[in-house]
Amino acid sequence: MDALAGLLEGPRARGAFMIRACFEPPWSIRVEDRAPLTVMVMVRGEAWVVPDRGEQIRLRPGDLAVARGPDPYTCADDPGTAPQALILPGAECRYPDGRSLNGSMDLGVRTWGDRLDGSAVMLIGTYLWQGEISGRLLNALPPLLCLPADVWDCPLTPYLMEEIVRDEPGQEVVLDRLLDLLVIAALRAWFSRPEAAAPAWYRAMADPVVGRVLRLIQDDPAHPWTVASLAGKAGVSRAALARRFTELVGEPPMTYLTGWRLGLAADALRDTGDTLDAIARRVGYGGAFALSSAFKRVYGVSPQDYRARVVG
Repeated sequence: MDALAGLLEGPRARGAFMIRACFEPPWSIRVEDRAPLTVMVMVRGEAWVVPDRGEQIRLRPGDLAVARGPDPYTCADDPGTAPQALILPGAECRYPDGRSLNGSMDLGVRTWGDRLDGSAVMLIGTYLWQGEISGRLLNALPPLLCLPADVWDCPLTPYLMEEIVRDEPGQEVVLDRLLDLLVIAALRAWFSRPEAAAPAWYRAMADPVVGRVLRLIQDDPAHPWTVASLAGKAGVSRAALARRFTELVGEPPMTYLTGWRLGLAADALRDTGDTLDAIARRVGYGGAFALSSAFKRVYGVSPQDYRARVVG
């Protein structure tokens, strides 16, 4: 598994919130939903995305923005336009004064705004739960990034524009997978750009020693790796590997291995009904008890509680 494949293993939408937003200026929406990741594609017209901290960005047709939660931001026709609606956790909508507006701005199937023929049209996909996106992926992203249309061309956009307004059996699953593909396409384009500031472990894949060790860990996490066995495979001493790995990746080899194994376990808890013992052995732990202890130490909850939260 290469670095990008490992990075993109995380996006797995499950009942994601997806809408086509249609507005006529002046318009402004304040987003405080604390969602882990939101993707915005400008289809027609222009919009501004204004975070509370950091640089605001202007979206033109074909541009894509990715907002990493939980920090709030505002989408508007102009940075100076006062918010007219507030988006809260659970896709709850309110007026700025606190009154509910759920339903009052519905314009049809997964379509929302003030005018169906509005001059500004944006496709929005939101991952609602932290478990749908790996922590390693989220940590690799800035709070807000933009891919202008002149540096990327995503063929998924027209298809998503058609599918988002369909009301067919199983449509939510179709849209979940389209959102995952859109995120993957966007991140491939983003990490190829010099300003992306790719994470240290991603850059370390180019190193002949550390890159080999990272691939060994990612390809066979269940193997009983030690610093000595990894160093032997890489053709260096234990001390040299520990020093070089920590310098390039930012954490020791065994710490990285633990994080990788537990991330895989979290994915399995979310996406399968496998027993804890089966998951433990698949990712390199001797049994359910060993995995539970490590999992709770890192995630703060037991594997059972984690599964109940992200699946239930």
